[in-house]
Amino acid sequence: MIDRATLLPPPPATAVTTGSALFLDADGTLLAFADDPEGVVLPAGLLATLDALHTALGGAMALVSGRPIDGLDRLFGRPAWAAAGQHGLERRAADGTVTTVPVDRDELARLRDSVHTAARGLPGLRVEDKSWSVALHWREHPELGPEVAQRAPAIADAFPGFELQPGNHVCEFKPRGMDKGVAVAKFLDEAPFRGRKPVYLGDDLTDEHAFVVVNALGGMSVRVGARTPSHAAFTLSSPADVHAWLDSVKSALT
Repeated sequence: MIDRATLLPPPPATAVTTGSALFLDADGTLLAFADDPEGVVLPAGLLATLDALHTALGGAMALVSGRPIDGLDRLFGRPAWAAAGQHGLERRAADGTVTTVPVDRDELARLRDSVHTAARGLPGLRVEDKSWSVALHWREHPELGPEVAQRAPAIADAFPGFELQPGNHVCEFKPRGMDKGVAVAKFLDEAPFRGRKPVYLGDDLTDEHAFVVVNALGGMSVRVGARTPSHAAFTLSSPADVHAWLDSVKSALT
Protein backbone atom coordinates (compact mmCIF):
# COMPACT_ATOMS: atom_id res chain seq x y z
CA MET A 1 0.00 0.00 0.00
CA ILE A 2 1.09 3.56 -0.68
CA ASP A 3 2.11 5.55 2.40
CA ARG A 4 2.34 9.14 1.21
CA ALA A 5 -0.28 11.12 -0.67
CA THR A 6 2.44 13.01 -2.54
CA LEU A 7 3.43 9.82 -4.36
CA LEU A 8 0.12 9.59 -6.17
CA PRO A 9 -0.24 11.43 -9.50
CA PRO A 10 -3.53 12.77 -10.85
CA PRO A 11 -5.34 10.40 -13.23
CA PRO A 12 -5.03 11.21 -16.95
CA ALA A 13 -8.45 12.01 -18.38
CA THR A 14 -7.44 10.42 -21.68
CA ALA A 15 -7.04 7.04 -19.95
CA VAL A 16 -10.84 6.75 -19.90
CA THR A 17 -11.96 5.54 -23.32
CA THR A 18 -15.18 4.27 -24.85
CA GLY A 19 -13.91 0.84 -23.80
CA SER A 20 -13.79 1.76 -20.10
CA ALA A 21 -16.25 0.99 -17.31
CA LEU A 22 -16.65 3.86 -14.85
CA PHE A 23 -17.52 3.30 -11.18
CA LEU A 24 -18.16 6.26 -8.90
CA ASP A 25 -18.59 6.50 -5.15
CA ALA A 26 -21.07 9.17 -4.03
CA ASP A 27 -20.31 10.79 -0.65
CA GLY A 28 -16.84 12.29 -0.45
CA THR A 29 -16.26 11.64 -4.16
CA LEU A 30 -19.08 13.10 -6.23
CA LEU A 31 -20.61 14.88 -3.24
CA ALA A 32 -19.08 16.94 -0.46
CA PHE A 33 -19.86 15.63 3.00
CA ALA A 34 -22.65 17.09 5.14
CA ASP A 35 -23.37 16.53 8.84
CA ASP A 36 -26.71 15.01 7.85
CA PRO A 37 -26.36 12.49 4.96
CA GLU A 38 -29.71 13.75 3.65
CA GLY A 39 -28.40 17.32 3.58
CA VAL A 40 -25.84 16.95 0.79
CA VAL A 41 -26.10 19.30 -2.17
CA LEU A 42 -25.88 18.16 -5.78
CA PRO A 43 -23.49 20.54 -7.61
CA ALA A 44 -24.77 22.40 -10.65
CA GLY A 45 -23.88 20.68 -13.89
CA LEU A 46 -22.96 17.34 -12.35
CA LEU A 47 -26.05 15.52 -13.60
CA ALA A 48 -25.47 16.70 -17.16
CA THR A 49 -21.86 15.53 -17.03
CA LEU A 50 -22.80 12.11 -15.65
CA ASP A 51 -25.57 11.69 -18.21
CA ALA A 52 -23.12 12.46 -21.01
CA LEU A 53 -20.60 9.96 -19.62
CA HIS A 54 -23.28 7.29 -19.23
CA THR A 55 -24.19 7.73 -22.89
CA ALA A 56 -20.61 7.89 -24.15
CA LEU A 57 -19.75 4.69 -22.28
CA GLY A 58 -22.74 2.80 -23.63
CA GLY A 59 -24.29 2.56 -20.17
CA ALA A 60 -21.12 1.17 -18.53
CA MET A 61 -21.24 3.60 -15.60
CA ALA A 62 -22.40 2.79 -12.09
CA LEU A 63 -22.70 4.49 -8.73
CA VAL A 64 -21.18 2.38 -5.93
CA SER A 65 -22.22 3.73 -2.56
CA GLY A 66 -22.94 3.02 1.07
CA ARG A 67 -26.30 4.71 0.54
CA PRO A 68 -29.34 2.60 -0.35
CA ILE A 69 -30.26 2.64 -4.03
CA ASP A 70 -33.53 4.45 -3.37
CA GLY A 71 -31.55 7.15 -1.56
CA LEU A 72 -29.24 7.50 -4.55
CA ASP A 73 -32.25 7.77 -6.84
CA ARG A 74 -33.83 10.50 -4.72
CA LEU A 75 -30.56 12.40 -4.75
CA PHE A 76 -29.58 11.99 -8.40
CA GLY A 77 -33.03 11.42 -9.91
CA ARG A 78 -31.56 8.91 -12.37
CA PRO A 79 -33.07 5.44 -11.89
CA ALA A 80 -31.74 4.34 -15.32
CA TRP A 81 -28.13 4.26 -14.10
CA ALA A 82 -26.64 1.03 -12.77
CA ALA A 83 -26.00 1.26 -9.04
CA ALA A 84 -24.74 -0.69 -6.06
CA GLY A 85 -26.23 0.41 -2.74
CA GLN A 86 -25.23 -0.38 0.84
CA HIS A 87 -21.77 -1.50 -0.32
CA GLY A 88 -23.27 -3.95 -2.79
CA LEU A 89 -25.94 -5.51 -0.57
CA GLU A 90 -28.38 -4.32 -3.23
CA ARG A 91 -27.40 -3.92 -6.86
CA ARG A 92 -29.21 -2.64 -9.93
CA ALA A 93 -27.79 -3.90 -13.21
CA ALA A 94 -27.69 -1.76 -16.34
CA ASP A 95 -30.88 -3.46 -17.55
CA GLY A 96 -32.70 -2.39 -14.38
CA THR A 97 -32.70 -5.80 -12.68
CA VAL A 98 -32.30 -5.43 -8.91
CA THR A 99 -30.74 -8.13 -6.71
CA THR A 100 -30.28 -8.10 -2.95
CA VAL A 101 -28.18 -10.21 -0.60
CA PRO A 102 -30.34 -12.31 1.76
CA VAL A 103 -30.30 -10.98 5.33
CA ASP A 104 -31.56 -12.53 8.55
CA ARG A 105 -34.27 -10.03 9.44
CA ASP A 106 -34.51 -11.13 13.08
CA GLU A 107 -30.77 -10.68 13.60
CA LEU A 108 -30.94 -7.31 11.85
CA ALA A 109 -33.75 -6.19 14.17
CA ARG A 110 -31.73 -7.16 17.24
CA LEU A 111 -28.66 -5.42 15.84
CA ARG A 112 -30.67 -2.28 15.17
CA ASP A 113 -31.89 -2.26 18.77
CA SER A 114 -28.33 -2.62 20.06
CA VAL A 115 -27.05 0.22 17.90
CA HIS A 116 -29.85 2.55 18.99
CA THR A 117 -29.18 1.65 22.63
CA ALA A 118 -25.50 2.49 22.21
CA ALA A 119 -26.37 5.79 20.53
CA ARG A 120 -28.64 6.82 23.39
CA GLY A 121 -25.65 6.47 25.69
CA LEU A 122 -23.61 8.88 23.57
CA PRO A 123 -25.70 12.01 22.89
CA GLY A 124 -24.81 13.57 19.56
CA LEU A 125 -24.39 10.32 17.65
CA ARG A 126 -26.56 10.04 14.55
CA VAL A 127 -28.03 6.64 13.68
CA GLU A 128 -28.73 5.92 10.02
CA ASP A 129 -31.12 3.01 9.55
CA LYS A 130 -30.79 1.43 6.12
CA SER A 131 -32.83 -1.44 4.79
CA TRP A 132 -30.13 -4.08 5.42
CA SER A 133 -27.56 -2.30 7.59
CA VAL A 134 -27.18 0.30 10.34
CA ALA A 135 -24.61 3.08 10.61
CA LEU A 136 -23.40 5.40 13.38
CA HIS A 137 -22.26 8.88 12.33
CA TRP A 138 -20.25 11.29 14.49
CA ARG A 139 -19.25 13.97 11.98
CA GLU A 140 -21.09 16.58 14.06
CA HIS A 141 -19.26 15.43 17.21
CA PRO A 142 -15.77 14.20 16.26
CA GLU A 143 -14.83 13.90 19.92
CA LEU A 144 -17.07 10.82 20.09
CA GLY A 145 -14.95 8.92 17.58
CA PRO A 146 -12.64 7.14 20.08
CA GLU A 147 -15.58 6.02 22.22
CA VAL A 148 -17.46 4.67 19.20
CA ALA A 149 -14.33 2.88 18.00
CA GLN A 150 -14.08 1.18 21.40
CA ARG A 151 -17.74 0.12 21.62
CA ALA A 152 -18.52 -0.80 18.02
CA PRO A 153 -16.47 -4.05 17.79
CA ALA A 154 -18.29 -5.52 20.79
CA ILE A 155 -21.65 -4.78 19.15
CA ALA A 156 -20.56 -6.41 15.89
CA ASP A 157 -19.16 -9.47 17.69
CA ALA A 158 -22.60 -10.18 19.15
CA PHE A 159 -24.08 -10.64 15.67
CA PRO A 160 -22.17 -13.26 13.64
CA GLY A 161 -24.07 -12.54 10.43
CA PHE A 162 -22.81 -8.95 10.41
CA GLU A 163 -19.45 -7.21 10.31
CA LEU A 164 -18.11 -3.79 11.18
CA GLN A 165 -17.13 -1.46 8.34
CA PRO A 166 -15.26 1.69 9.49
CA GLY A 167 -15.50 4.82 7.36
CA ASN A 168 -15.05 8.59 7.41
CA HIS A 169 -16.64 9.63 10.74
CA VAL A 170 -18.93 6.62 10.48
CA CYS A 171 -18.99 2.97 11.36
CA GLU A 172 -21.45 0.66 9.70
CA PHE A 173 -22.78 -2.72 10.72
CA LYS A 174 -23.46 -4.60 7.51
CA PRO A 175 -24.11 -8.22 6.52
CA ARG A 176 -20.91 -10.22 6.32
CA GLY A 177 -19.22 -11.06 3.04
CA MET A 178 -20.26 -8.17 0.78
CA ASP A 179 -18.21 -5.11 -0.08
CA LYS A 180 -17.70 -2.65 -2.93
CA GLY A 181 -15.04 -4.83 -4.53
CA VAL A 182 -17.46 -7.75 -4.78
CA ALA A 183 -20.07 -5.40 -6.24
CA VAL A 184 -17.67 -4.11 -8.92
CA ALA A 185 -16.64 -7.66 -9.82
CA LYS A 186 -20.29 -8.63 -10.29
CA PHE A 187 -20.89 -5.65 -12.57
CA LEU A 188 -17.87 -6.63 -14.66
CA ASP A 189 -19.41 -10.06 -15.27
CA GLU A 190 -22.43 -8.42 -16.93
CA ALA A 191 -23.18 -6.38 -20.04
CA PRO A 192 -22.33 -3.62 -20.79
CA PHE A 193 -19.44 -3.73 -18.28
CA ARG A 194 -18.06 -7.11 -19.33
CA GLY A 195 -14.67 -6.97 -21.08
CA ARG A 196 -14.03 -3.31 -20.25
CA LYS A 197 -11.17 -1.78 -18.26
CA PRO A 198 -12.56 -0.58 -14.92
CA VAL A 199 -11.99 2.93 -13.58
CA TYR A 200 -12.99 3.48 -9.95
CA LEU A 201 -13.13 6.72 -7.95
CA GLY A 202 -13.63 6.64 -4.17
CA ASP A 203 -12.50 8.38 -1.02
CA ASP A 204 -13.06 6.06 1.92
CA LEU A 205 -11.85 2.83 3.50
CA THR A 206 -14.89 1.13 2.00
CA ASP A 207 -13.52 1.90 -1.48
CA GLU A 208 -10.23 0.09 -0.86
CA HIS A 209 -11.91 -3.26 -1.61
CA ALA A 210 -12.82 -1.92 -5.05
CA PHE A 211 -9.32 -0.52 -5.63
CA VAL A 212 -7.87 -4.00 -5.12
CA VAL A 213 -10.27 -5.54 -7.66
CA VAL A 214 -9.69 -2.79 -10.22
CA ASN A 215 -5.90 -2.94 -9.89
CA ALA A 216 -5.90 -6.71 -10.36
CA LEU A 217 -7.76 -6.24 -13.65
CA GLY A 218 -5.33 -3.61 -14.94
CA GLY A 219 -7.79 -0.77 -14.42
CA MET A 220 -7.38 2.68 -12.89
CA SER A 221 -7.97 3.27 -9.16
CA VAL A 222 -8.37 6.88 -8.02
CA ARG A 223 -8.42 7.95 -4.39
CA VAL A 224 -10.22 11.21 -3.60
CA GLY A 225 -8.61 13.16 -0.76
CA ALA A 226 -5.38 12.44 1.10
CA ARG A 227 -6.24 9.41 3.21
CA THR A 228 -3.30 7.02 3.60
CA PRO A 229 -2.35 4.30 3.18
CA SER A 230 -4.26 3.35 0.04
CA HIS A 231 -4.22 0.78 -2.75
CA ALA A 232 -5.10 3.54 -5.23
CA ALA A 233 -2.67 4.41 -8.02
CA PHE A 234 -3.92 7.97 -8.65
CA THR A 235 -5.45 10.77 -6.63
CA LEU A 236 -7.75 13.77 -6.85
CA SER A 237 -7.91 16.22 -3.97
CA SER A 238 -11.64 16.83 -3.52
CA PRO A 239 -15.11 16.40 -5.03
CA ALA A 240 -14.59 19.71 -6.85
CA ASP A 241 -11.49 18.23 -8.51
CA VAL A 242 -13.50 15.12 -9.37
CA HIS A 243 -16.10 17.29 -11.14
CA ALA A 244 -13.41 19.07 -13.14
CA TRP A 245 -11.77 15.76 -14.04
CA LEU A 246 -15.08 14.23 -15.14
CA ASP A 247 -15.69 17.26 -17.33
CA SER A 248 -12.29 16.63 -18.92
CA VAL A 249 -13.17 12.98 -19.45
CA LYS A 250 -16.47 14.00 -21.05
CA SER A 251 -14.66 16.34 -23.41
CA ALA A 252 -12.18 13.63 -24.36
CA LEU A 253 -14.94 11.12 -25.05
CA THR A 254 -17.36 13.38 -26.86
